[in-house]
Amino acid sequence: MSQTREQHRKRREGTAYSRGPDRKPATETLWIYGLHAVEAALANPRRKVIRLMATANALARLREGGASLPPTIEETQPRLLDHLLGRDAVHQGVAVEVEALKPIPLKAISGAKLVVVLDQITDPHNVGAILRSAVAFGAAAVITTGRHAAAEGGVLAKAASGALDRISWIEVGNLARALEELKEFGFLRVGLDSEGDRPLEDALAGRRIALVLGAEGKGLRRLTRDTCDVIAKLEVPGAIASLNVSNAAAVSLYVVSRHIAAQPIPTS
Repeated sequence: MSQTREQHRKRREGTAYSRGPDRKPATETLWIYGLHAVEAALANPRRKVIRLMATANALARLREGGASLPPTIEETQPRLLDHLLGRDAVHQGVAVEVEALKPIPLKAISGAKLVVVLDQITDPHNVGAILRSAVAFGAAAVITTGRHAAAEGGVLAKAASGALDRISWIEVGNLARALEELKEFGFLRVGLDSEGDRPLEDALAGRRIALVLGAEGKGLRRLTRDTCDVIAKLEVPGAIASLNVSNAAAVSLYVVSRHIAAQPIPTS
């Protein structure tokens, strides 16, 4: 495949930009599409909008929903969006070109109660679904590796259904070092693994939890496991012994959020 065609494929799939202190963007902007994802991007004060393209029907739905529309809007047709984004993109008649979010330092979430840490999860659909669950259960941030991880883009944003622009997404160059920083901030670092030492609900303590999830198949890397305070498991009674990582994240976030909510508020 020629370089031009490869760049076009990456732009279409929404994987052309990858953040992190040790990585430079392959492109300066990206396309986010789908009604919920676009609405969230337009409402995010950290986003810089370049252009908005929408069909008349999608534009009407955005206005009905109270979306923060830019001054200039390009009305278009579904076939033109298909050509721009690729026929597999479920764009719902709307797409917005935006600048990628600027990196957030880890110390910015030092006061959070719940964060999710992803150890080299590369599938943008899984990461998008995890972002959505993280927002639903009140996590303050999702932390990923700078390399060997899904990048910010249209596919991920669509899977996240608006969550990408509603949560802090932090990329780090060294995950083990980031986990050590989380310990300094007071987080209990809980790694999730089907061969964990104890059930998740029995492994939780305190009011600040960092839930650490590994990639499909290979799971947590050895150094990541060694850096966690505890390795826990979800007890699955059925014939299938494990869950897809995004499903495991949703169940685990429910358990962890319930634990945190039940903790007594410290008195001074």
